Amino acid sequence: MGVSRPVTPAVLAVDAGNSKTDVALIAADGSVLGTGRAGGFQPPLTGIEPALDVVGRAVAEAVEAAGLPGPRPGSPYAGRVSACLANADLPVEEQRLADAIRARGWGAATEVRNDTFAILRAGVNEPRGVAVVCGAGINCVGMLPDGRTARFPALGKVSGDWGGGSGLAAEALWWAARAEDGRGGPTELAAALPGHFGLASMYGLIEALHLGALERRRTHELVPVLFAVAAAGDPVAAAIVARQADEVVALAAVALARLDLLGEEAPVLLGGSVLTARHPRLNGRIEELLAERAPYARVEVVSAPPVLGAGLLGLDALGSPPAAHGKLRAHFG
Repeated sequence: MGVSRPVTPAVLAVDAGNSKTDVALIAADGSVLGTGRAGGFQPPLTGIEPALDVVGRAVAEAVEAAGLPGPRPGSPYAGRVSACLANADLPVEEQRLADAIRARGWGAATEVRNDTFAILRAGVNEPRGVAVVCGAGINCVGMLPDGRTARFPALGKVSGDWGGGSGLAAEALWWAARAEDGRGGPTELAAALPGHFGLASMYGLIEALHLGALERRRTHELVPVLFAVAAAGDPVAAAIVARQADEVVALAAVALARLDLLGEEAPVLLGGSVLTARHPRLNGRIEELLAERAPYARVEVVSAPPVLGAGLLGLDALGSPPAAHGKLRAHFG
């Protein structure tokens, strides 16, 4: 009997977020041949090449798991790289990243999208609908089977954005600081936020953050505290949560309108840590407001891993049959 050869992957799917990178090598029939994981993808902090080195570690792990040979000049790992990347917020950034990935020789063809597209595609059976992601930041995209898309720069305040985990924490700190020193009205946030870190006052928390005794990245821990205080009935915290819901609905409604989907049933997928936590005050208000602005919208929370969406987008580009899509979805289901 001859030695069986490894199946050649059709798609190298990449979902690279700020905190982690997931990779999957996928056969033409939708079978997953190997997967890999590495750290966060942050080209604004590290530069493009060091950021892609992180992706490369996940790719190497997937290649080894699939039993494929190591890198060889002119021999790509897959027919197509389908990469959905954090920090690919503008088309020009997608192009630069696609060029850098092509230079790595991982695939015969390469397509790069913002990572929000992966969450959208993971949650729908066809590339049609809108996704709003609220994690560290906030973003929204929409797409149709004919290739049309709707998107926003999602670069923070400079592009009109508000919210996400970092924005919510900053807003909660702002109101809590003003409550303690008298510039603002009372709120339980003034005690709850420093209390989370074992501190007695907002002054103590401000000092710790300013002097570096407490790393600023830890302010993301305050988002669940904000929601807990809101759930207990604090009006200031509740108003912050309500504003986040308003922002999510504004993004979704505009994206639906751009794709001419306001007048027909269409999915609105919610992703990211803030929305997948399913806080009743937040998600409930989103559903209520969307029912008014987009009565045909169908709101769902996406629980499938985004690398599934990257893989499905790759299969879409190859014109793969529904059975291949179903097999890939079943693997990650």
